[in-house]
Order: sequence, then C-alpha cells, then structure tokens
Amino acid sequence: MAVQSLSFQGVTTAEQVNKITTALMMLDGVDSAEVGRYGAEVEGRAKRDALIKAVEKLNLRIKVS
Repeated sequence: MAVQSLSFQGVTTAEQVNKITTALMMLDGVDSAEVGRYGAEVEGRAKRDALIKAVEKLNLRIKVS
C-alpha cells in the first residue's frame, strides 16, 4: 500500500479540513487519509493527480501540491 503526501497552503478552518478529508476518503483506492491544516497523508492505491483534483474541485481557494 502506497502513502502519498500532499501539502496545503491557505487551509484555516476545521470545516475546510473536514471537507478535504471527506473528498479524499470518497475516492476509489483511498484506504485512509489523515488531514491537517498544512497537508495530508493518504494511504491506498489512488493516483496523486486524482487526490489533488479532488481537493481542487472543492473550490476552497487553497493551494495544494
């Protein structure tokens, strides 16, 4: 099982963290996601591009890499 790391800029609220967590967990291939204000650790077989797109689709005005 692979672990992917994402970095965030601009996450300021628990609500944003919860939305990101939900979006990542709903993706096929994600087994677990630990999300915080500055990034996420995602376990599973989901591709990095899919993880980034899922966060960007939320339109939270944050930068993800």
